[in-house]
Amino acid sequence: MCGRFVLATRPERLAEHFGARLAPEVEDEVAPSWNVAPTRAVLAVTLAPDGARELGAFRWGLVPSFARDESIGNRLINARAETLADKPAFRVAFRRRRALVIADGFYEWRRAPGGARQPFYFSRRDGAPLAFAGLYELWRPDPASAWLRTCTIVTTDAGADVAPVHDRMPAVLEEADQATWLEVPADAVARLRSLLVPSPPGTLVCWPVDRRVNSPRNDGPSLLVPSPPADALPAFEERPTA
Repeated sequence: MCGRFVLATRPERLAEHFGARLAPEVEDEVAPSWNVAPTRAVLAVTLAPDGARELGAFRWGLVPSFARDESIGNRLINARAETLADKPAFRVAFRRRRALVIADGFYEWRRAPGGARQPFYFSRRDGAPLAFAGLYELWRPDPASAWLRTCTIVTTDAGADVAPVHDRMPAVLEEADQATWLEVPADAVARLRSLLVPSPPGTLVCWPVDRRVNSPRNDGPSLLVPSPPADALPAFEERPTA
């Protein structure tokens, strides 16, 4: 799964990186955070009606169009790749509203001896932003209300970089696959599903971080400081070298 991530890079830089224009609401709604939790505002790239890429703000936790109230989004922060085309909460968005949910990195937790959960931070080895396969929806309780823009992150089986910590991971889309995810017609289900696979070994690096990240009240770059020291950890828990 993916239940917490980092989004601290300025939207202007992310828009340039992903070849997208900035939606007008971004500056007001999305603040840098090193501990993004569900229901917070996040950034995602979508295709605008004119076919251009647009980097906009969405609330994390998908609210399907048929929902009676928005609280269902609290439970739909992730969508399993294996059931996207069939699960009622996601199948319409899978056909019509796919997105790239943007992050600098993400956290996963490993169960430690004694039952404690140790958080780990994962980021790309090459330092580039992460593009998670995502879905988005537009919802409003009545015709007089403003639209609520929400999203979910697609997860898949963990690859070699994540498996020592957790059995699931976000589906990370490489640059060559991002356009396919956004643009390919939904009737090409097999082609779309082929993108939702574990990242190749060596794509990600990780290290353990302080348990302060467990509380969404804690934020700031200090959350990424390794803890405990890296020399006390197994070899797979690496820090970037640059």
